Amino acid sequence: MKASKYIPILFFIFILFVSGCGNKKVSVQSDKIAVVVSTLNNPWFVVLAESAAERARELGYKALIFDSQNNSAREAEHFDNIISMGYAAILFNPTDADGSVLNVKRAKEAGIPTFCMDREINSRDAAVTQLLSDNFTGCVKLGQYFVRQMNKQGNYVEILGLVGDNNTWNRSNGFHSVVDEFPDLKMVAQQSADFDRNKAMEVMESTMQAQQDIDAVFCGNDAMALGAYQAILAAGKQDEIKVFGFDGSSDAIRSIADGKISATVMQFPVVMARKSAELADAYIKGERNFTNKTPVEVILVTPGNVSKFLPEN
Repeated sequence: MKASKYIPILFFIFILFVSGCGNKKVSVQSDKIAVVVSTLNNPWFVVLAESAAERARELGYKALIFDSQNNSAREAEHFDNIISMGYAAILFNPTDADGSVLNVKRAKEAGIPTFCMDREINSRDAAVTQLLSDNFTGCVKLGQYFVRQMNKQGNYVEILGLVGDNNTWNRSNGFHSVVDEFPDLKMVAQQSADFDRNKAMEVMESTMQAQQDIDAVFCGNDAMALGAYQAILAAGKQDEIKVFGFDGSSDAIRSIADGKISATVMQFPVVMARKSAELADAYIKGERNFTNKTPVEVILVTPGNVSKFLPEN
């Protein structure tokens, strides 16, 4: 047999080889959108997840919520399942700014776009876009109010959220950009409680045992603020220690109205969630003109304006 007779066979084998090695994309099901959130053990993230899923369904998609339980390994498992099942898009609330990047990149390689909600990842091109509260500016406003309430002096504690989450540091840095300008305001303790109410209560209990002179506590979210207040109340120091939070949860708003918490910064999870679903829908339908990040304005809530934000029920 002449060598030329082998050419079509060899070409066919080559095409099969290239196709098998080069195409990492899966068969995308255009009627399914995944909603992956860091945790459902926090009412704020429940609102975020359910609002995103609800809007996706309104737009005609099947939507399923995945709970990462603040566990990066579980988050990776969710992405494995979502990629293998060929979802059309992912509405994503990451567990870790650095650790979650690989998951988003794997989805992108599989042809599945990701839209980050509330929390960001440290990549400019892995996600299609990221809708984020303006955490830094919100905590500048909170810091200014904190300084006035403290009359520019006193000892305070800071309870941080997840150390791997950029929101934690954006809030902390915004707060300190103001408060650190006043030397008579002294931070006597700083510790993480992972945005968790029970952990914050334990942190505040141990901190009060170690530090007898505390005038205030700044918490990176409302769940931790409520946990800290529980510890303060149990110690009988509710009239001595002011509590400041961040999120604008309904429980925190009621607590401000009741004189238990001094202030919070209200985010708008429903706005971020619904907009993320709408952007995913636009992408699926062919839109490609997206900005890398979209900041969402936040509002300082104090006893002076809390009546505007009280839940109806």
